[in-house]
Amino acid sequence: MDRFESIRAFVKVVDHGGFAAAARKIGVSRSAVNKHVHNLEDRLGAQLLTRSTRKVTPTETGYAYYERCVAILGELEAAEAAVSALHEDARGTLKINAPMTFGTMHLSRVVADFMARHPDLRIELTLTDRITDPVEEGADVTIRISRPLEGSHLIVHEIVETRAVLCASPDYVRLNGEPSRPSDLGDHACLHYGYLATGNTWTFTGPDGEHPVHVNGVLCSNNGTILRDAAIAGRGIAFLPTFIVGADLQEGRLRTILTGYATPRLSISVLYPPSRHLSAKIRLFTEFMAERFAGRPYWDLVG
Repeated sequence: MDRFESIRAFVKVVDHGGFAAAARKIGVSRSAVNKHVHNLEDRLGAQLLTRSTRKVTPTETGYAYYERCVAILGELEAAEAAVSALHEDARGTLKINAPMTFGTMHLSRVVADFMARHPDLRIELTLTDRITDPVEEGADVTIRISRPLEGSHLIVHEIVETRAVLCASPDYVRLNGEPSRPSDLGDHACLHYGYLATGNTWTFTGPDGEHPVHVNGVLCSNNGTILRDAAIAGRGIAFLPTFIVGADLQEGRLRTILTGYATPRLSISVLYPPSRHLSAKIRLFTEFMAERFAGRPYWDLVG
């Protein structure tokens, strides 16, 4: 029995807490996974797992062995990726995870052009506004839009800086007036993004320092397009990135407000696990993203 296959099976059992879950992840039978683990235990002369009717957990010896196995498999992936990187073009499957609105508004064209450049590559694109870990989700790369990331266990390539703006329709401003300072937002209808890292607190920076404002939105949604449409319809003030509302600002459907106050910096970044940093398909995709969005992005042409 192949030792590396047995090691992979053992690691999956620990990762997913059981033989059945590991078997589903690998795509083999539960008995095959069980046989792999028994093979390792026989070879090592040690019990690696404590089995019960409810769950499977590593023994102290098993956990120490698990940590070494993870490191070995990581090195093996890196070695395979190094060989793959010697090829001029990408092959195989590239699994990409990206935010829903950015994906539909901007990434779809990028992916189509990238596929044209690399016809031997198959793309699996998943869109979700939930913050995901590419390791847990099985993605090769994740595109994330957030404040600059520090201390991440992933490799982070910042592609381009973007910004969020406070905006409303001209009709809303005409009927309700325009706030002159952040604290005035308490008297206005606010359209609130449900996955904002700071919860329902919007933060602005002026000459006199930071102004955090707690908003009780008349509409809360986890999708920026819904908030954009509500703002255009005059339902309130939205705090959205310009990659969502840039065209509306350029064409006058929305206008920026509180322009004298700065908003937090946002980065559009490509993230991937350290073990995959030599992968040709990831390197080429990251370079293509940087090429497409280099400089000031097209959606950010309003001052």
